[in-house]
Amino acid sequence: MADFMEQMEAQSAHSKIYMKPVGFLDNPQYFDEQNSRLNNSLMWFSQIECTTIDEGKSARALVPVEQWPQLLEKMVEPLAERATALFANLTRPHAPLQCGERVIRFDQPHVMGILNRTPDSFSDGGKHAGKNGSDPQAAIDAAFNMATAGASIIDIGGESTRPGAEAVWEGDEIKRVVPVIEKLTHCGAAISVDTRKAAVMEAAIAAGAHIINDISALLHDKRSLEVAGVSGKPVVLMHAPSSGKDPHKGNGYGNVVTETFDWLEQRIADVVEAGFEREKIIVDPGLGFGKSLADNLALMNNLAMFHALGQPLLIGASRKRMIGALSKEAPVDQRLGGSIALALHAIQQGAQIVRVHDVPETVQAAQVWRGMRDAGVTARV
Repeated sequence: MADFMEQMEAQSAHSKIYMKPVGFLDNPQYFDEQNSRLNNSLMWFSQIECTTIDEGKSARALVPVEQWPQLLEKMVEPLAERATALFANLTRPHAPLQCGERVIRFDQPHVMGILNRTPDSFSDGGKHAGKNGSDPQAAIDAAFNMATAGASIIDIGGESTRPGAEAVWEGDEIKRVVPVIEKLTHCGAAISVDTRKAAVMEAAIAAGAHIINDISALLHDKRSLEVAGVSGKPVVLMHAPSSGKDPHKGNGYGNVVTETFDWLEQRIADVVEAGFEREKIIVDPGLGFGKSLADNLALMNNLAMFHALGQPLLIGASRKRMIGALSKEAPVDQRLGGSIALALHAIQQGAQIVRVHDVPETVQAAQVWRGMRDAGVTARV
């Protein structure tokens, strides 16, 4: 720690700092002034993993929360200003989102159920498409079952974004999602539309959708940012290596964690500068989109760092290729255990929303985790 403080004094004005909360506590009451609350969640951290990068050279240290002010005094400007902002983001409460009749509060994790209205999605293609893709009843029934099982949000998509998937005309996409959205506006869950097309966003919002979930972070369609802003709806900004036809197309990463963080940080700034309300932005690091197994594992192991962006965090790892790669190539329909393991890991890193196919099982896992957290926080010795 002393060596790291000395390094802080020697950092240049061009240094970059990243901060990850670690040392999570079961009960913060026994460690007064030695911990900080992560946002307004049930998580308290006692240490910060600080990484600085200066001219390609990195330095890293674990800083106890109570020593943070001392370290801050050693930093040069503008490094100290950035570090102050990052720490403020880690401890910043997130305001609840009003989504129709549903209020999404960020003091507990939420499950977002995936409802694909596509014939070719990687996991459940055709399952909810209905006869000839025209009958929405199967999808409507599935959505009500998700809401009954405890999903806070239903995410409805009409275009597959798996690797190699063909693009879908916006008119067909609208036909797939709008009839379902219209029937679900009073199902008890918030309704999200999973699309990267402005016309689909407009139609979905008119039908009653509450949230826009765009894998291109409002970059694929030049009208998307305006449409989202005018709507006043919350939006999920996801990282992908390309905003073009193929969201998986990229050139790889030097450091996938810091590069994804930097990209999301800049995208948030650009969207806010364009007039969008910061309080209505959710971020998603985009697991599986143009990322290798090693990249995905690095992101999962560093999820807590993304809280320093200052926005609620959504993680979608359900049934993804990484689970098969780590479990003897288990097929898509046999990845429940891995999906729950990744969802719970995300929740334990403070993620506010997990996007999943298997809603009842994930809700149960989250409820058990919540029960243990409540018991730990309120325990007395």
